[in-house]
Amino acid sequence: MQLENTNIILGITGGIAAYKTPDLVRKLVAAGASVRVVMTASAKEFVSPLALQAVSGHPVSDDLLDKDAEAAMGHIELARWADKLLIAPTTANFMAKVAYGLADDLLSTLCLATSAPIIMAPAMNQQMWKAKATQHNLSVLLERNIRCLGPAQGEQACGDVGMGRMLEPQEIADLLVQATCEKMLVGKRITITAGPTREEIDPVRYLSNHSSGKMGYALAIAAQELGAMVTLVSGPVNLPAPAKIKTITVGSAQQMHDAVMQSTQNCDIFIGCAAVADYRVQHKTLQKIKKSDSELTLTFVKNPDILSDVAHLANPPFTLGFAAETQNLKEYALGKLQRKKLNMIAANDVSDNTIGFNSEQNALSVFWNNGETKLETADKQLLARQLMQLVTQRFLKDTND
Repeated sequence: MQLENTNIILGITGGIAAYKTPDLVRKLVAAGASVRVVMTASAKEFVSPLALQAVSGHPVSDDLLDKDAEAAMGHIELARWADKLLIAPTTANFMAKVAYGLADDLLSTLCLATSAPIIMAPAMNQQMWKAKATQHNLSVLLERNIRCLGPAQGEQACGDVGMGRMLEPQEIADLLVQATCEKMLVGKRITITAGPTREEIDPVRYLSNHSSGKMGYALAIAAQELGAMVTLVSGPVNLPAPAKIKTITVGSAQQMHDAVMQSTQNCDIFIGCAAVADYRVQHKTLQKIKKSDSELTLTFVKNPDILSDVAHLANPPFTLGFAAETQNLKEYALGKLQRKKLNMIAANDVSDNTIGFNSEQNALSVFWNNGETKLETADKQLLARQLMQLVTQRFLKDTND
């Protein structure tokens, strides 16, 4: 049991997804964890404290001033007991409270009083999740190393469809298990590319693509959790730099190539997750191109092939490439694997608008010599951890052979 000897406080806030928490407690206990539940007042409107006490085996805490606790300091006792503080569901209101350091109930006070890692599983209406205030609060929480699991996309209790559903209990439990796994990549150096590149046409125009960088950033965090020293080479994205990860920001494919070739000089694993432009304009104009009645013709030249150049180094790192395809996924992925001499390739179908570019979810078909597996549709954070586990297994096997 991979959460054995792990003390988890499950904080429950007042969202409809709270009805799933008895099942979440069962999943955590089944993985070996000891779970104690803390509820906000509004959470008790959605799920019974008695049910949570029955599945956890511990009384539920809901009062900041617990007279039964030693010296009436129950929040300090709980804060010291916890190895992890998991808040599921996490409402938009509670995210805001933690972002601004409010402590007006037991659960928000625990967030300030504990030294344990804090993990949130957001759950709210899709418009509330997209709101600028919520996204600002999210960025504040991420900068403080508070992990957010999800949210997922789908139908919501209000009838809307979009981003905001809490991850399913098994997904949350799996993510916690993976985060506590043995750090199998301690001492290893990993370089990961993420996001799009931009190829300038003139001072105001450029060519790019729909890559958000979310998958590459999730992979960087997953690799760090396994103990690796990670360098993230990122194209232009709207994501905060992951904490304690060396992040190099670039614009063009040539800039990304230069940064990667420098970083992979002493690298064990290279993951090319970025959507790198294949071509660039041969001659970028120094002034804005003015519109005219005639047609505009641009000449393009090939950009350097980062994946191939890394894989063909004299002493290449273990190299994982990505293939974003709209058809013949397996055929094209295997061709790229062999042609570029990669160790592994992860392919996804970007013709499916519910996954891939700009989505919080993805699905991957992973291939290597004489082997393949499929990682089913999941939150990109969960998928990144699954893929990094697979990469680690293949890397260690190749190293030991």
